Amino acid sequence: KVAIITGSTRGIGKAIAQAFLKEGARVVITSGRRTSVDEALKDYPESSVFGHVCDVSDYAEVEKLVAATVEQFGKLDIFINNAGISDTFYNVTDSDPDEWGRVIDINLKGTYYGTRAALNYFLKSGHPGKIINMAGSGTDKKSNTPYISAYGSSKAAIARFTFAVAEEYKKTPVSIMLLHPGLVRTDMINPAQPTPEMKRQQQTFQTIVDIFSQPPSVAVSLAVRMAGEKGRCKSGDYLSALDRKRRKWLLFTYPFRKLFGRIDRTNY
Repeated sequence: KVAIITGSTRGIGKAIAQAFLKEGARVVITSGRRTSVDEALKDYPESSVFGHVCDVSDYAEVEKLVAATVEQFGKLDIFINNAGISDTFYNVTDSDPDEWGRVIDINLKGTYYGTRAALNYFLKSGHPGKIINMAGSGTDKKSNTPYISAYGSSKAAIARFTFAVAEEYKKTPVSIMLLHPGLVRTDMINPAQPTPEMKRQQQTFQTIVDIFSQPPSVAVSLAVRMAGEKGRCKSGDYLSALDRKRRKWLLFTYPFRKLFGRIDRTNY
């Protein structure tokens, strides 16, 4: 299989790329920065990876990403819209309107652009491809996102978008699915310079992270299942690394993990 994973030079995207390579896939590594792509490529064999700089908020660049992948590997099988950013931890009146809009451009428009470009390729080529979009905090009905309203709004909209497109193309061989990676300790939730609002909320925030954060391997296993032929996943499916059963388990085990020093605070 040939897979494009946007935003795959670090964090969850990088973990998914590594897992796909172990499964025998060829992977396209992307980032909006050339230095990030070049650095990430050092960790992979040249025959199995291809690096491409792409600003997912620019549709022309996303189209070029698909075309470059097909030129490099001869086809495309899987497109994962993983690239995403979060707004600074502020309430709305203190937030930056330009930054708020940038989150929507990267997360929501980027997912739309990736889905559209991949769909056009799959439908024109008759290829039974798979598109996996990324959910997050804000996707589920009871998932509230104070102080990061742009991020939460984008993830709620991505869910609605994914299910709508899955319904639109349900009679085609293209599968369009949604993956919630859960709460993973990445730079997104561990900024180098926390805002005053984040400092005020620090104790509550860190407790939530200690309870519910998981290594990316949980989300990665779901991504492999969704992308593979044996996973029996179909268009419109939604898999979550933080579903109700897992949330209950993490909440139940938290006191014991805390008591015995088993809380993983690795920054991935």
